[in-house]
Amino acid sequence: MQAQSQIPELFDVIILGASGFTGKYVVREALKLFNFPSSPIKSLALAGRNPTKVKQALQWASPSHSLSIPILTADTTDPPSLHRLCSQTKLLLNCVGPYRLHGDPVAAACVHSGCDYLDISGEPEFMERMEARYHEKAVETGSLLVSACGFDSIPAELGVMFNSRQWIPPAVPNQIEAYVSLESDKRIVGNFGTYQSAVLGVANAQELQKLRRSRPRRARPVIPGPAPLRGPLVESQKRIGLWAIKLPSADATVVRRTLSILTENPHGLPGATESPEQREKREAFWSTVKPAHFGVKLGSKSLLDIFRFIILGISIGLLSGLSFGRWLLLKFPSIFSLGWFRKRGPSEDEVESASFKMWFIGRGFSDSSLVSQGNAKPDMEIITRVTGPEIGYIATPIILMQCALIVLSQREILPKGGVFPPGIVFGATDLQQRLQENGISFDVISKSSLPA
Repeated sequence: MQAQSQIPELFDVIILGASGFTGKYVVREALKLFNFPSSPIKSLALAGRNPTKVKQALQWASPSHSLSIPILTADTTDPPSLHRLCSQTKLLLNCVGPYRLHGDPVAAACVHSGCDYLDISGEPEFMERMEARYHEKAVETGSLLVSACGFDSIPAELGVMFNSRQWIPPAVPNQIEAYVSLESDKRIVGNFGTYQSAVLGVANAQELQKLRRSRPRRARPVIPGPAPLRGPLVESQKRIGLWAIKLPSADATVVRRTLSILTENPHGLPGATESPEQREKREAFWSTVKPAHFGVKLGSKSLLDIFRFIILGISIGLLSGLSFGRWLLLKFPSIFSLGWFRKRGPSEDEVESASFKMWFIGRGFSDSSLVSQGNAKPDMEIITRVTGPEIGYIATPIILMQCALIVLSQREILPKGGVFPPGIVFGATDLQQRLQENGISFDVISKSSLPA
């Protein structure tokens, strides 16, 4: 551990939950960016409830840094420890999940102290509850809280914007559907924390609906043309060579929140101390983003994988509502997920061999006047794609750390404070370019006319 005299008064970044499954990969990614001449991360600390485990994670991530990074003790069940932690940093990266169980006290401490906060949650109830509880206070204290800064839900947010911006006026989109395909030369094994969050999310689905009913209705974007019809349960998407089924992910919820905020703020959210030139750039960007109906589907080349997902969904739906059922699901994840999730997580080889493709199929009108003429059927299609490495342990740390660099180096162009989804905060920044420079690509695949 670093000598006390060397510890700065205020760290640039503290990573909480550094010894967790994903946390240690976030540490590894952070150390790649630490203390380089061009990096805004000049001081870094790691935190967790067990300093020994945090130190082991640091040694795993980078043995050469094991003596130079301070290790701090903080526990999500000990609010005073969290308040001390937040008073020591400009930015807190929270990797402690499930967030519905552990996230609230961390967010509360950040808001109280005024430090900024990013996490990698993919839990809609947690994100929306934090907005309901802490947005006004965060605006007051100047604390910026942004959830879903990992694979959930940055590729979806930026991917929708990327597809939307390909619709050059007078063309307009009506619907953009995302198809997520996970690929590997070896076996695909998911993060147990993701599985646990899914089980708890389904078990408490009524709480989310209750929360939404208690909140004021958000503005709905005006989307040209009629709402798309519901398709079949299992879809054969021949254009991209996948079978697909609707995926109840956080992505759709997060994208809709961003589009609602954009409807209320058509030029985006003003930066805390942005210059006139920065304001002009922000407004120019958001003028090119067009709203569309959005949904997410899980895709696979194998129809068998789709039926495995259906079985997993049925198992969670039937058992998660009962305490004994939840115990079974969480005690034996490998059995109920048919091998997709296990408590010990994937091996290093399984992580390195995995990748993702996220296809965005946009359908709309080649001329917006067609809608007013009563032509309700889209006549144009644009397909784009986001690709990258393994989603949980490689892509998520890359995305989170690039968001962190923007918060630290471009704070003046971000909202002064508040609780927001990532798209409305980072959409007009250079995040897409940063991701492309770090192995996450955005490509236009095709633009074509649809048969009449």
